[in-house]
Amino acid sequence: MSPASAPPGDAPRRSTTTVATGPGELAHLWRIPVTYGAVGATQAPDLMRYPPRGYRPFERTVRVGHGPERWEYAWMRVMSWGIQRGAGFHVTPIEAPAAATEAAYVPVAFDADGNPIAPATVGAGGEALYTPEGDAIVRAGDTGMLRAPFWPKAFPVRVVFVVDEPTRRGAAFGTLPGHPLAGEELFVVERREDYSVWLTVRIFSRPAGPLWTAALPALRLVQALFVRRYLRELTGPLPA
Repeated sequence: MSPASAPPGDAPRRSTTTVATGPGELAHLWRIPVTYGAVGATQAPDLMRYPPRGYRPFERTVRVGHGPERWEYAWMRVMSWGIQRGAGFHVTPIEAPAAATEAAYVPVAFDADGNPIAPATVGAGGEALYTPEGDAIVRAGDTGMLRAPFWPKAFPVRVVFVVDEPTRRGAAFGTLPGHPLAGEELFVVERREDYSVWLTVRIFSRPAGPLWTAALPALRLVQALFVRRYLRELTGPLPA
């Protein structure tokens, strides 16, 4: 798996390209930029006070369990599209080609003492990793087509970066053309010193265009519904 990484250099540019819909076009989705400029802003500590201009921020942290088994289950669900599936989306993952993931910038994270944090997840050299259920662990540049049960078209999102630290793991998903919202969602699972496991959801978003602006109240209701499902998704019984 590619360690904690940011998107390729063209990702922050706004795109008006129509998202691919045919089976043969899906493999080229990695070339289409996301629909917002502030890529990675869900990492900003002051997101709630100073969100990107015109965007509405959201942040919520909940305890999802305790112990090493819950930790492994939770971060794997978040990093394999499991949290979206559990919330009710049908997900079609589309892996980015090696050239896209290898070219991604790899930032350095630091601990409280200022020491660099080495990536925690194995998978060097582009090795693909999988959960025990056989789902691939996401890498920066991967794309997912999310289809809600009440809507005929899929909403495309891009994995813009992953968090890969010994006690924090997760991924951020940015919107692509065809999504009703423009913005980013970050899901991070944290293991604390008392072995409790916590999920943090951070979002900034706005309607993707005039048509969706007119439907903003309905959009916000649907978004709130899925956020509640995200926050509950990792708290259920562990698989046998």
